Amino acid sequence: MADTEQPEHAKGTTGFLLEMGMLKRAKRTGWWIAGVKDPETIAEHSFRVALIGSVLAMMEGADPARTALLGLWHDTQETRVGDIPHIGRRYLTATPNEDVTADQVSAAHPAVRAGAQEIVREYEYGDSLEVVCAHDADKLECLLQAVEYREQGCANVQPWIDSSVAKLKTAAAQSLAEAALSMTSIEWQKTYLR
Repeated sequence: MADTEQPEHAKGTTGFLLEMGMLKRAKRTGWWIAGVKDPETIAEHSFRVALIGSVLAMMEGADPARTALLGLWHDTQETRVGDIPHIGRRYLTATPNEDVTADQVSAAHPAVRAGAQEIVREYEYGDSLEVVCAHDADKLECLLQAVEYREQGCANVQPWIDSSVAKLKTAAAQSLAEAALSMTSIEWQKTYLR
């Protein structure tokens, strides 16, 4: 029987969902270092990571739904610790993401607690093809965003492109990155505007 009658679990779960709304307002801070004045939010990044993950999984023969789920949850901890740019990590000792998630869902429904912790643990430590695709999706999304910012006149994004390309593991992600680097961000329209 579902434990939906417990008001404390409903409030704890709803509190978690409200907290996740912060991801729609929190900006990805690494882009400020590159000179982007109004960078994407964490939620915008996570949405495209989930979508890219599902596409990579389809191309690689992995489970697209599981991969998208991993990508959707990969940065949920940033409501508590922020989006720490790589240069900032040099000076900080971060709490492991699974510990942050455990705190975030501590008052949630027991199934939500267990499920959330398992998703984050899998993303952080798993080695399945779904995990590899989700990690590649995170890097590929960064690359695509950098290409878009470069087109908008931000010339300092090349290090993000280079590091993203270097970290891609799947053949699918590598081929999509190569294609992205040879296209404009609106080239997709050409197929439909002939």
